[in-house]
Amino acid sequence: MSEPQSAPSSKPAAPQKTTRRKVLKVAAVAAAGVAVGVGTPAVLNRALFSGRPPRWRFLTDAEASLLDAICAQIIPTDQDPGAREAGCVAFIDRQLVGAHQRFAERYRVGLAALAATCQALHAKPFEDLSSAEQIKLLEKLEQGQAPQEHWKIVSCGEFFHLVCDHSMQGFSGSPRHGGNKDYVSYRMLGLEYPDIIGQNRYGIRS
Repeated sequence: MSEPQSAPSSKPAAPQKTTRRKVLKVAAVAAAGVAVGVGTPAVLNRALFSGRPPRWRFLTDAEASLLDAICAQIIPTDQDPGAREAGCVAFIDRQLVGAHQRFAERYRVGLAALAATCQALHAKPFEDLSSAEQIKLLEKLEQGQAPQEHWKIVSCGEFFHLVCDHSMQGFSGSPRHGGNKDYVSYRMLGLEYPDIIGQNRYGIRS
C-alpha cells in the first residue's frame, strides 16, 4: 500500500532578497530627492521593487510626460529637431535637483495646475489634445487667462515663462548640462562646439 502523499505546502514563496549593493545603489539615486524635499521613501521603494532606479531625478513619469508635451510646443520639431530631440525635459529635470532647485516646487505646483486646467476645459489630459488645442491653451497661460482657481500658488503666466526660459536653456546650452542632445541646436545653426574657458586648453569636449 502506497504512502499517502503529503499536502502541498501553503507557505508563501520567500520574498526576493534585496542585496546590500542594490540598497546602496538605490540610496544614491534617492539622495537627489532629499535636496528638494521629494518623498525619499517613495523614491527608494519604487527603485528597490522595480529592479531599476527611477528614470527621473525630480519629476514623476506623469509630470515628465506633461512637461515634454509643453516643451514640444514651445520649441516644435519641423525640418529641424526641437525640444523633444534635444532632451529639454532631461535638462530641466536635472537642473531641478541642481542649479534650479529654487524652482522645483513651482514646477510641481504648476504642472498640477495645468493638468487640472486642461481637465476643466477639455476633460482630457494635455497630451491628448490636438496640437492646435495645446497651443491655444498655452497662449491662455502666457496671457494670464487660464481659470484662476487652479493658479493660486503660482500664476499661469509665471509658470509658462519659467518653462519657456528653461526649454531655451536646455535647447541652446552645453550638452554637459543634460540638454542639447547630440548638439542639435549647434548643428542647426551650423556652429562648431564652442570652446569653454578652462576646458578648451585641455581639449575637453564633454
